[in-house]
Amino acid sequence: MVSLNNNLIPKNVKKIIATIVCVTGLYLTNVNAQIYIADSATVSFFSKTSAENIDAKNTICKPLMNTSKEQFFVELNNIDFDFPSKLMKDHFNEDYMESAKFPKTKFDAKITGTVDYLEDGTYNVTVTGTMDMHGVQKQITVPGTITVKGGKLFIYAKFNIKIADYNIKLPSFATMNIADNVDVTVKATMKPFSTKK
Repeated sequence: MVSLNNNLIPKNVKKIIATIVCVTGLYLTNVNAQIYIADSATVSFFSKTSAENIDAKNTICKPLMNTSKEQFFVELNNIDFDFPSKLMKDHFNEDYMESAKFPKTKFDAKITGTVDYLEDGTYNVTVTGTMDMHGVQKQITVPGTITVKGGKLFIYAKFNIKIADYNIKLPSFATMNIADNVDVTVKATMKPFSTKK
């Protein structure tokens, strides 16, 4: 099982990682396996309508990868998304995502594609797994790239979600301001952290 190095990970983050690792089964299966954690990450979404554009970002998330099992996992607190205005953030959490009732969004997935984690380069992959959002679990497949450079992994994916698929109902005052389909972008710089038996 993963052992978290105190010198690499702050105490509060370490506790979160340990919980996620246990819950998602991100275990080392052999000496060549490697767990990666995001050194920095941004999950953003963009909604474009004739009335208003909305661009929100979450930079607090910490995606995880297990390269031996080709697993990818990310968990977001919905309230951690930053918006251009407080009013937008309030509407997002209170009227759309109902964050008091559904506080987190999770994506637990498998990576498909040939990636040499020991060879620098950019590799095309697909990521297929369960998006758990607003109380709905839905299987999705996302195209993306993994760039291996200097021992780090640089993750990029952009995809589209239909908000109705997650039972997100828009109040009548918002139907002209929120698009039916929202672009989601994931960017992360992943670094390995030490493990020991």
